[in-house]
Amino acid sequence: MLTSPHPSDLSNGLRLWRNRRRVSQLELALRAGTTQRHVSFIESGRSVPGRDMVIRLAESLQVPLRDRNALLLAGGYAPAYDETPYDGPGLGAIRTALTGILEGHRPYPAVVVDRRGDLVLANRTFHALTTGVSAHLLTPPVNIPRLLLDPSGLAPRIVNFAQWSWHVIEALTREAVQNPTPESDALIQDLTALIPPRPEPAPGHLGFAVPLCLRSEYGDLRLITTLTRFGTAVDVTVAELRMEAFLPADDQTAKALRALDPT
Repeated sequence: MLTSPHPSDLSNGLRLWRNRRRVSQLELALRAGTTQRHVSFIESGRSVPGRDMVIRLAESLQVPLRDRNALLLAGGYAPAYDETPYDGPGLGAIRTALTGILEGHRPYPAVVVDRRGDLVLANRTFHALTTGVSAHLLTPPVNIPRLLLDPSGLAPRIVNFAQWSWHVIEALTREAVQNPTPESDALIQDLTALIPPRPEPAPGHLGFAVPLCLRSEYGDLRLITTLTRFGTAVDVTVAELRMEAFLPADDQTAKALRALDPT
């Protein structure tokens, strides 16, 4: 379908996501099963894609489901992906599964957060680690990056705070590049103001992805993290959840965590 050659919100949005993903028109066309000429016409506003083509292009660009819905709306189509409230009956099976995974991870700490980094679910071990943290940081919505880096939070207990705080900032920055929002930019700015200047790399520096060294009543804990997402979710809420699980980096930490949260 041809229209007047003026870019629309849809064409601008698709071009923005293509540039953000650093994908050429030809590569996008190959991924989506169309032609470079058609992609060029869509981005210039000379052609209006059908609903299925919008979805194919967005999927090829790994656009988050929330933003896919926004592109569809910009093209005059109804959203394709539901956004079910986390505490609603429609996600009962998801809540049960996540609770089982977090409880099964004990005595090691684990949390589930949403796209803003706000706490959705945590196991008992994680709650034990936050004992003594300022009450305002534990009042919902509890933002996990802020809980970690705020001086009223866990920051004073982090032995390698100068290095590990930049690990958190870099992780947030990578996430913001992939899924940009004004809220994520504001959070990064706020948290960067709370941490020391970026340390100079020492000899043998391997990056800031270092274990979290955390003081506890059972001794210093050395924790490494794993991130898990729902890779095949078709619901906005579920797709935006991620689980961060902490694992002991040594036997002493494993023993201390078992003492902290005896089963």
